[in-house]
Amino acid sequence: MQLLSLINSLPGAIAQGLIWGILALGVAVSYKILNYADLTVDGSLCTGGAVCAVCIAAGVNPYLALLFALLAGLLAGFVTGLLHTALGIPAILSGILSQLALYSINMRIMSKSNVTISRTQFTLILTSAEVRHAILVGTIAALAVIGLLFWFFGTELGYAIRATGNNEAMARAQGINTNTAKVIGLALSNGLVGFAGGLLAQYQGCSDINMGRGAIVIGLAAVVIGKAILGKRENLALRFSATVCGGIAYYIVLAIVIFAGLSTTDLKLFSAIIVACFLSVPFLKDKYLMLHPSKGGKPAC
Repeated sequence: MQLLSLINSLPGAIAQGLIWGILALGVAVSYKILNYADLTVDGSLCTGGAVCAVCIAAGVNPYLALLFALLAGLLAGFVTGLLHTALGIPAILSGILSQLALYSINMRIMSKSNVTISRTQFTLILTSAEVRHAILVGTIAALAVIGLLFWFFGTELGYAIRATGNNEAMARAQGINTNTAKVIGLALSNGLVGFAGGLLAQYQGCSDINMGRGAIVIGLAAVVIGKAILGKRENLALRFSATVCGGIAYYIVLAIVIFAGLSTTDLKLFSAIIVACFLSVPFLKDKYLMLHPSKGGKPAC
């Protein structure tokens, strides 16, 4: 019976994994492509959810509410970009400042700590009460985002953002305005996070002021798990797809861990340990190969 309970919980884990996979795509844009450690995510996820929930509660079409959530995320990322490029604030601090400001802004948007949008009162695009439909909607949304990102990063502007993340000095030498590329990249990243926040608010039927707490860790977990799934393949579409798969894998692992008896209060600690383990693997692997040249590594000079 317990195993059956675990199997029954997996569709819900997949649905949540798809939504958080879209958030992870936003994290991948800033962290992997732009090479920018952006902590705005913890605030912009809630901003997207808050805007979406308030709009739906006011009678706005849920699809239009999602668009507003995306725009709110874009604006949050735009401000972070300006703090870094126009005011010279270091990347980490600019994200922290935006995240701090967004807490108050999110409270202003919702006028309270949470807004409920029950599926019995409002029309929602997806809800946790209809998990199969939520998986279908989440899959379509994730595929659409992957397709748009693949197209965008094949354009001249997309290449400019990728070049900025790979080698900022070289990109600047090639005539690329790296500050503009950073601002656009961060706006795009947080726009996707805000969009994911809108989907999450509809899925769980509410927006809460704490819904974004620890979001950056879960996003990073999905990115690093996706990289582990993909290996060394560099195809951009595959990398984005693997990131979404990383989000799904993360939530399936969580479901299994909870089934095994881990308390839900320990999930943040578990997430941090997963990310730390995956991020340390390349460093430890290089160190091991350096100490053992016979196994393919280069000896230390």
